[in-house]
Amino acid sequence: MDHHLLLVIAIVFIALAFDFINGFHDAANSIATVVSTRVLTPRVAVAWAAAFNFLAFFVFPLHVADTIGKGIVDPAVIDLAVILGALTGAIIWNLLTWWWGLPSSSSHALVGGLIGSGMAKGGMAVLGWPKIIQTAIFIVVSPVVGMVVSGLMTVALAWALRNRTPGRVDHWFRRLQLLSASAFSLSHGGNDAQKTMGIITVLLFSQGYLGPTFPKGHDIPMWIVFSCYAAMGIGTLLGGWRIVKTMGMRLTKLKPFGGFAAETGGSVAIFAATALGIPVSTTHTITGAIVGVGAVSKPGSVRWGMAARILWAWVFTIPASALMAVITYYVVRACGL
Repeated sequence: MDHHLLLVIAIVFIALAFDFINGFHDAANSIATVVSTRVLTPRVAVAWAAAFNFLAFFVFPLHVADTIGKGIVDPAVIDLAVILGALTGAIIWNLLTWWWGLPSSSSHALVGGLIGSGMAKGGMAVLGWPKIIQTAIFIVVSPVVGMVVSGLMTVALAWALRNRTPGRVDHWFRRLQLLSASAFSLSHGGNDAQKTMGIITVLLFSQGYLGPTFPKGHDIPMWIVFSCYAAMGIGTLLGGWRIVKTMGMRLTKLKPFGGFAAETGGSVAIFAATALGIPVSTTHTITGAIVGVGAVSKPGSVRWGMAARILWAWVFTIPASALMAVITYYVVRACGL
């Protein structure tokens, strides 16, 4: 086996490592509400989320993979150093925010990494501005949609169930929250795992391993699709408890009723974005949904200081991961790659 092929295989494994980190970093998205409401124990919740992350393989078309593979940076400038820079920048930022307990976006870290390393090689002209602008817009849109849908759902359900006893409502929604948590985990797997598929696909295409035309949708080799969903599922299974604590306990206090509304609101936003092929942040979406439930139910219960810290992490994710990717790109180039 020649040296170049070994290097490509190594970078594929680094991409799957990013997917794995994405899984444990973003486990909180899927399980924080269902754990904080004590509907499921943490151990059962992560297994539940991992299973539905993987089942997304059978549900979603691969539109997001297309966007990441050829929408953010021109595939013509992609080489090993660009991909390695993008992945390293995203991984470093993910690990830093995991250590700080902040639910930042793995999706936007990867987009930032691609922007940074792509720009370091080819300048501003190689960037796919339509998809970058669309992604940037959804930094705002996805949490707002999650917040509005979950808030409206909270109000509507509260009115519809106004004559029911709290015990009866709690009994119903402890079961319904299993469905909403499943839907959110499914949407998380459908949107987030596809980003790594796009990275691996554009890497192999740039090195001449996938033929003369860039594969679209389900033309992406099945081993790439399967391995990305598996890596994310395993990462989710191991969990990311620092972020679970922030999302499920420090932001606001939820009951099963509110957990159901938050997960449903978040799922609606992510399902829509995935259908449009937009690499939206599941982290942003569920955070907005949780705040929406808390703001409607009891505004004073939302820890707005913690929400502000999370917001700053969102603002810095793309530029910070882009900067780290630029540095990595030049270091890799200096090493002769």
